[in-house]
Amino acid sequence: MAELEESYRQLEFSLLLSEEYDTANAIVAVHAGTGGTDAMDWAEMLERMLLRFTEQRGWKTRIIDRSVGQEAGIKSVTIEVLGRYAYGYLKSEHGVHRLVRISPFDAEKMRHTSFALVEVLPELDKVKDIVIDPKDLRIDTYLSSGHGGQSVQTTYSAVRIVHLPTKITVAVQNERSQTQNKETAMKILTAKLVQLELEKKAAEKAKLRGEYHEAAWGNQIRSYVLQPYRMVKDHRTKNETSQVEEVLNGDLLPFMDAYLRWTKAGRPG
Repeated sequence: MAELEESYRQLEFSLLLSEEYDTANAIVAVHAGTGGTDAMDWAEMLERMLLRFTEQRGWKTRIIDRSVGQEAGIKSVTIEVLGRYAYGYLKSEHGVHRLVRISPFDAEKMRHTSFALVEVLPELDKVKDIVIDPKDLRIDTYLSSGHGGQSVQTTYSAVRIVHLPTKITVAVQNERSQTQNKETAMKILTAKLVQLELEKKAAEKAKLRGEYHEAAWGNQIRSYVLQPYRMVKDHRTKNETSQVEEVLNGDLLPFMDAYLRWTKAGRPG
C-alpha cells in the first residue's frame, strides 16, 4: 500500500509539471540584496542550496558568470542547469529569499536580516513570440575575471548585453571565446524576456482577483529564520518546516510540491 501511495504521489507530481516550459533546462541566477557582507554570504548559501538540489536530481550544472564579494560570499552567480524538468522544478525558487540569523560578521553578535534574489528562467534557443531587434542592444566587451587560465585576463572575451527598451542586462564571461559568450548571453536575454512576459500575464490575472503584489524586496517569497527560533516558511503556500539544515542542504521538494499545487489552484505563478 505504501509503495502504491508513493507511486501515486510521484505520478500526481509529474502531472503538476505540465506548463509550456516545464520540461526545459533552467538558467538560475542569485543576486545579493540589501545586507552588505551578510547578504553576499546569504547569496552564496543559496547558491550551495540550489547546487545541492541539482546534484540530488542528477542534473548537470555549469557556472556561466560569478562575481565574488570582497570580504565573503558572492555578489551574483548565474548557473546553467541541464536536466529534464529543471525549470519546472526550480521555478518555485524564483523570488526574494530572506534570512534572519546572528551575523557571523558582527563582533557584537547582533541579529541581522539579509535578502537575496533568485531568478529562474527556462533555457530557450528561439521563441517565435520574442523578436529581438539588434538596434535595441548595447553590447560591451571587457576583460574576463573568471576561470580559464592566463589568457582569460588578457583578452576581451567577456560580454555584457543591455536590452535598451527593458534595461535588462546580461553578463557572461565563462568561455574563452567572445563569440561563445555572446551566444550564451543572447540565450539568457531571450529567457529573461520570456520570463518578463510570463510575469506580466500572471500580474494581469492576479489584479483581476485582487491578489497582486509586486515582486519587490519587501515581498519575499520565503523566510529562513535561524534565530531566535529555527523555521523555513514559504509565504505563498504557507508551507513551513523546522528542518532548516535539511532545506539549506537541498531538501526543496516539499516546497516545490506545495508551490505547484498552489499555482494549479489558481494562484499567481
